[in-house]
Amino acid sequence: MGPTLIMIALGAFVTTLDNTIVAAGAPSIARDLALDLPTLQWVSIGYMLPFAGLLPVAGTLVDRWGQAATLRAGLLAFGAGAAVGGLVTTAWLVIAARVLQGAAAAFLVPALLSLLRTNLDERRRAVGATIWTACLAVALALGPTLGGVLSEYLGWGWIFFVNLPFVAAMLLLLRKVVTGNGSTAGRDPAPGRPAVLSMLVVTAGMVLLTAAVVELGEGGALLPAVLGLGGAGLAIWFVLRERRARERLVPGELTGQRVFIGALTVQLLWGLGVSGVFFFTPLLHQESLGLGPVLAGLPLVVVAVAVVAATPLVPWAVPRFGPHRTVAAGLATVAAGLLAVAAVNQVPEILPRVPGLVLIGAGSALTTPLTSYALEIVADRHAGTASGLLTASRELSSALGVALIGAVLAVVRTARLDDGAASALAQGYTAGLLTAAGLELTGALLALRLLNPRRGQSPSRSDKRGAPFLSSR
Repeated sequence: MGPTLIMIALGAFVTTLDNTIVAAGAPSIARDLALDLPTLQWVSIGYMLPFAGLLPVAGTLVDRWGQAATLRAGLLAFGAGAAVGGLVTTAWLVIAARVLQGAAAAFLVPALLSLLRTNLDERRRAVGATIWTACLAVALALGPTLGGVLSEYLGWGWIFFVNLPFVAAMLLLLRKVVTGNGSTAGRDPAPGRPAVLSMLVVTAGMVLLTAAVVELGEGGALLPAVLGLGGAGLAIWFVLRERRARERLVPGELTGQRVFIGALTVQLLWGLGVSGVFFFTPLLHQESLGLGPVLAGLPLVVVAVAVVAATPLVPWAVPRFGPHRTVAAGLATVAAGLLAVAAVNQVPEILPRVPGLVLIGAGSALTTPLTSYALEIVADRHAGTASGLLTASRELSSALGVALIGAVLAVVRTARLDDGAASALAQGYTAGLLTAAGLELTGALLALRLLNPRRGQSPSRSDKRGAPFLSSR
């Protein structure tokens, strides 16, 4: 395997690992730093929000700066965030380190994916895409276990330090990867102007809205209302600005595509339901069931393995049932899994939860046509922007999911504290599971309606072609 393929493999693995490894170590971080639940949520959200906010313009900026400069700066920033995160002992510095890593990952992902186009021929490009996807799956499966092992035996700081060998290896490979193309490798001599102001507005709006949801769990009303109004105001400003701007963050052709907007909406609902449950599962298992970090992270491995095992069913299902029915069935299966876990959540054992966890993973695999089908109706000239928006929506849904399920858990736990801390946490988790199941069922109904192809909606071959989507997760 050549240096380009190794670089792509390492980048896919480490950027995905940093998203999944924190969940198993979060309870250890909370205990050592005496973090309350809302602050703990920002350890995860701090990575996801800048990742989501910067992705829509990151591709354009990569074209302006060139692959070499972007990859070098992104790797140094990602590594600096990892080093700081592992060394500090205060909550705000940990969160700041996560923000830095998320911002760096937003530029690393499109820069690494651009290597597929510039450094590889058509045959090796397909190999590179397969390697990228495989490394995503491996990181998804290994992240929770690795986070638990490092937290239990070396300390939670190693959740951050484990990134550094990957960063060092990629920096060493960088010279070999880009020298063949010259010092301006991958640089577009006349790239489009990035919609930086629109990006800043929408990112600030996302931060305020997410903070409002997190603060709801604290029981107050004034601060969530102020934050929510601020976020809504920025969202309205963004929409009005987009209508008038010459360089739009979201091209008008995409906002007019029913299937594409439907895919964004359904993907947002999937992430809202699943991501928050994933983040709080190790916390429940450690605090309520008394498990160590390693055992507490194992249920997430069950989900990841189920995702990998069920993925081969997707190419079989889509031609037979259509992407809309396949995605709807996947979301309904996820909902069934969440309800199954909720039904046995009062049992203080892991084994009864396994069937529900398998359903969650298998159902999530069936939602993958969301991205590929959405890109089939997008013109080639917007394929890169559409891919970035789909990836950004997945990261945004993860951040909002952690905030939403965290708020539900916190409200119920506070109301049930008379039953004991462990029991109150378990009841809050059950409420989070039921909320997530409702979101998944809503997504299933919308998938049947919004993703169902209508006559006259199909793209013509002369103008549009299917484009592969490579998720950052």
